[in-house]
Amino acid sequence: MGAHEQSVRIAVGGDHIAGTLVRPATLLPGMLFVHGWRGSQKQYLMRAREIAALGCICLAIDLRGHAESSAQRHEVTREDSLQDVTASYDFLVQADAVDESAIGVVGSSYGGYLAAILTSMRPVKWLALRVPALYKDEDWNVPKEKLDRGEIERYRSGFHETTANRALRACAEYTGDVLIVASERDEIIPPAVIASYRAAFRKVRSLTFRVLETADHGLSEERSQQAYTSVLLNWATEMVLSSREQGSAAAAVQGHIRPSPRRRPARPA
Repeated sequence: MGAHEQSVRIAVGGDHIAGTLVRPATLLPGMLFVHGWRGSQKQYLMRAREIAALGCICLAIDLRGHAESSAQRHEVTREDSLQDVTASYDFLVQADAVDESAIGVVGSSYGGYLAAILTSMRPVKWLALRVPALYKDEDWNVPKEKLDRGEIERYRSGFHETTANRALRACAEYTGDVLIVASERDEIIPPAVIASYRAAFRKVRSLTFRVLETADHGLSEERSQQAYTSVLLNWATEMVLSSREQGSAAAAVQGHIRPSPRRRPARPA
């Protein structure tokens, strides 16, 4: 791991002493958390803090029409929400010390749907989808609250090929690492939707699939919340640590990190 060195002078009483401040030069991965419809950033703050402890810079957001702007909910379209997500992504990659080549996105339900589409618009290295939703491409600019609920349920009841849906087409071209988490007792996202997403990821580096036993869509039970946190944290840990190991090895090969030379055994005096 490289380092930055900075000469400093430290005040001591009426005098100064010299020093050299050494800090890691390595950039940090970034993680963007996108909540589901009628959710908020609060649902992800605890998990964001745990992943931040791995050495990541995390950003949890409130989509327009939620939290402080909930009064706008009946006006928000999928286009509005996608703009929120892309703007948040751009904000994250511009933050100090963020490695723009190591960005992960974590999305639940509606947020998972948006995260999948985001991969076709911005570079995403890691993608975690919990119970990702699915919608017809039609009526993209119609406020989400005004979409026909019955029609949405009928659409989700069947398996869909990648060419028939914008989110699935994005998944078909995605080449990073994926985590998909389903709920065993999901009353909103049926197995056909999960199957459509799993089948769409044809070019990915890795695909991890987990089912949370007895969990419903909103993870209403504490044990379901804990189970999801454990799955997400374990996966994120594996992804981040593996990326760092690969980065260190690549840097060593390129000469940025030089292995210490082997010492010859001392000759007897």
